[in-house]
Amino acid sequence: MPDPTGFLDPAVGAAGSSTEQVLGLLDGRRLSPAQRRIGQFLIDHLAEVVFMSSVDLAERVGVSQPSVTRFATALGFSGYPALRDALKGIVLGSVGESPEEVRRNEFQAAIAAEQTNLEALQRLAAAPDRLIETGRLLAGSNPLVVLGLRLSLSVAHYFGYSAQRIHPDVRLISAAGTAADDALLQARQAGATWMVAFLLPRYAQEALTAIDHARELGLKVVLVTDNPLVPFAGSADVLLPAGVGSRLVFDSHAAPMVLASLLVQAIADAAPERTQGRLEAHESLSEARGFYR
Repeated sequence: MPDPTGFLDPAVGAAGSSTEQVLGLLDGRRLSPAQRRIGQFLIDHLAEVVFMSSVDLAERVGVSQPSVTRFATALGFSGYPALRDALKGIVLGSVGESPEEVRRNEFQAAIAAEQTNLEALQRLAAAPDRLIETGRLLAGSNPLVVLGLRLSLSVAHYFGYSAQRIHPDVRLISAAGTAADDALLQARQAGATWMVAFLLPRYAQEALTAIDHARELGLKVVLVTDNPLVPFAGSADVLLPAGVGSRLVFDSHAAPMVLASLLVQAIADAAPERTQGRLEAHESLSEARGFYR
């Protein structure tokens, strides 16, 4: 049976341990947490999985049988039988690994993927004019709106918390629906011209709706996402990509967090006197109130 992923090409399949090969099969796929649980089970129990039906696998993982089928198609296979055939090829061509080796390879692969994401971000920063200009634009928006929903909220919160130290009015939107609509309207009426939106996988539809509303109100959008080719790229006036790590059950956001720090730095550099004054005021307050130990 032909392999739609090309993963069973002898030149590909022969390289690396069985764990590395399964990780390669999963790498770069946009999988749900339930699908990643299935992927994790494959890594931990590969020799067993090749003898399991989709019903058996679903029962062992604790998901539905259709979830197993959707998992296989998400990897590019026609269905679970085709995926199982691919896994059999990996097992037959691999050397047995201990559970400790499996876990170590998995963790190391996750870190290596993050290193790749950071290297791509380093190339973006190597030509800093784009970041510098973006920082200037954001520094001039008063208020400055920040959007982050669901898992993207952690990066947006970090950016917003840091930016508040150097910018006079930063407004974080972390709730969707009418609450977001109200916050966007109030910010626009107060003079906001720019919004920074963090939209990382899995992409929340409610975040896309908020971005569309922001643009309808006349706000310009800096979009931080994982891939410059996302289908909603046209919603951004400035798009800044930062890859996410997809090797674990949930995405890791090392590169987006670094990009958030770079944006804060660019805002600070765009208004150095304001930045210095606000930082000194905060330090005086923190010392007087004993904020830190």
